[in-house]
Amino acid sequence: MFTVPNIISVVRLLLVPVFLWLLHIDEIAAAGWLLAFIGATDWVDGYIARRFNQVSEVGKFLDPLADRLAVFAAVVGGLIYGVLPAWFAIALIVREVLIGIGALVVGLKVGGKLEVRWLGKLATLMLYAAIAWWFLGVGYDADWLIWAARIVGLPGLIIYYVVGVQYLGDALALMRDQSAGDAEAAQ
Repeated sequence: MFTVPNIISVVRLLLVPVFLWLLHIDEIAAAGWLLAFIGATDWVDGYIARRFNQVSEVGKFLDPLADRLAVFAAVVGGLIYGVLPAWFAIALIVREVLIGIGALVVGLKVGGKLEVRWLGKLATLMLYAAIAWWFLGVGYDADWLIWAARIVGLPGLIIYYVVGVQYLGDALALMRDQSAGDAEAAQ
């Protein structure tokens, strides 16, 4: 449980309230840098876990939890404080709510969870970068960062939705397999 990747994930979780506090005191650029750090350490904890054989069930729970909370805080905070465009923030919130409901249904019906997809990791990276760049662009009044955020954010958002559809297919297959196993066991 007390592995380096898990400790990194816990630190990432603890930094989310710090991010919100920075946003609240109008330190938009500092919030952007912190979000970039949280996003970068997402890659670091996964790399260390795989490289040094420290993958754990706790880590499989903590890592995506840290991701979801950081992205949720950044998106909702960015929407409230006018950092992110409303269309972008709302599209991300809708996707997160739908995936969250789907994960809950799969967890309750099957008792399992879906495997993370490489394309989902790519979309998360792109979205972390885009959101951090929006914060930095607004915080430093740098239009070029806002343009970079748009250029990376829109394809990231599209990929995020494509992966969401793939997860739906995975969830349906998992539930079908569960139903078939239940029917077989009943015979």
